[in-house]
Amino acid sequence: MASADQLKALLRSHLEGDDDQFYSVAMQVAAHEARSGHGKLAEELRNLIDEAKRRRGADSVVPISRPSGELAELLEASYPKARLVNMVLSDALSDQIKRVIREQRQASRIVEHGLAPRRKLLLTGPPGTGKTMSGFVLAGELGLPLFQVRLDGLITKYMGETAAKLRQVFDATSRTRGVYFFDEFDAIGSQRGLTNDVGEIRRVLNSFLQMIEQDHSHSLVVAATNHPGILDSALFRRFDDILHYELPDKMQISILLQTHLAGSVAENTEWERLADLATGLSYAEITRAANEALKDALIHNRTQIQENNIHAMLYERKHIAEKLTQKP
Repeated sequence: MASADQLKALLRSHLEGDDDQFYSVAMQVAAHEARSGHGKLAEELRNLIDEAKRRRGADSVVPISRPSGELAELLEASYPKARLVNMVLSDALSDQIKRVIREQRQASRIVEHGLAPRRKLLLTGPPGTGKTMSGFVLAGELGLPLFQVRLDGLITKYMGETAAKLRQVFDATSRTRGVYFFDEFDAIGSQRGLTNDVGEIRRVLNSFLQMIEQDHSHSLVVAATNHPGILDSALFRRFDDILHYELPDKMQISILLQTHLAGSVAENTEWERLADLATGLSYAEITRAANEALKDALIHNRTQIQENNIHAMLYERKHIAEKLTQKP
């Protein structure tokens, strides 16, 4: 028989119209019956679930859930259309993201065999290397809403209030399936003892550790940080996978520029030469330079973008980046 928690989860997901979670919990019930020796019942349940999925149709749209009440101050909801093909990544990193997407799409089968799909992810690396974009891509590929956790609403100066707000976020992961994205995660997960307010930071971090450990929802919990070195060591084993992002190499820079400027540049453009200049810039900075070159061409009514125009925009971004990294 289904457990009390499974029955409650079935009813909750039905009331909220969360079909994906409903089917996932139903498959867990079927798997439990199969393990209990009730093979015929398990098969009937699986057939009913498959029939329900067919009736829903592959092209049905999942309605986005809008946070209300106090959650509206903690979560910013969107329904991204981003796809992995739009990102320029290393093969290893692309494979990691594809694996997460495949496991989520096959979650019912994985759960049926007593296993769990990857859904708790830690993204690390320099700014502008694609961490936030990956959150949009995961939501877009899986057809899920993206809930970005608003740190300005989450972190307060009052003792115990941040942990209470954090609990609301984790409660939401069970009620509404989605991608819950914690950006600048080091604000929550920094090593205990690094700040003056040691007691409160320790309480918040301990609360997060406990909540993510106890989270058995069907949502994805994604945390991103530019400073993995200051994260508490206890955090790393709480995540199913750690994805590390790097600045683009010359080949990736060339592909990124050509992707953004395709059909708008002169035929004699030397992409290798531009990639040499852009080495050390992030994906975000290179994309900004490409967009600046496009805008400049539009403003001056040029039908083509010359290499020297792209060179000038990349040089400008590099000069800004160098100024920002100089010590006072």
